[in-house]
Amino acid sequence: MFDQREKLALFIDGANLYATSKNLGFDIDYKKMLTWFQRQAYVIRAYYYTALIEDNEYSSIRPLIDWLDYNGYRVVTKPAKEFTDPSGRRKIKGNMDIELAIDAMELVDTVDHFVLFSGDGDFRSLVEALQRKGRKVSVVSTLTSSPPMVSDDLRRQADHFIDIVTLRNEVGRNPAEREARMSRRAEAESEDDY
Repeated sequence: MFDQREKLALFIDGANLYATSKNLGFDIDYKKMLTWFQRQAYVIRAYYYTALIEDNEYSSIRPLIDWLDYNGYRVVTKPAKEFTDPSGRRKIKGNMDIELAIDAMELVDTVDHFVLFSGDGDFRSLVEALQRKGRKVSVVSTLTSSPPMVSDDLRRQADHFIDIVTLRNEVGRNPAEREARMSRRAEAESEDDY
């Protein structure tokens, strides 16, 4: 599927990958993931796209964004839009599809193989456009969840579909690390109570 001579670029739809991994019950270890892809081919870019809620003093995603930014990823963010739907529920919208598509098309003359971490069917046209330029596109998502997290149209359009479940050992965080982190966080919070 991958060729060591290929120039590879990773395009991560952050919200989509988070929802997929959460649905499957494991966390992504972004350091392991980047290292794994670097062993497969020459990674020239690794992008992570996410919308941020700007009105919050602290965002739970901020530590991840900062870590990614310092560890080999290009983080692309924009403010999320908050609105109230007709039934009065607070909704947050932060679609990064157009930013991802523009960045991918700008690299079409440099990259041989695009790896898209998303199951969003809106990306089918992007995949088709990249293929018309002679580029390979792999889509990473899952069919394992119920319902599947990948659009059938997107999966069929891609040159390769990689079910992230098959990469769990290569890109997943060790569950013991998460338990230790949660334990440290709980201890810190209990110390703050005194």
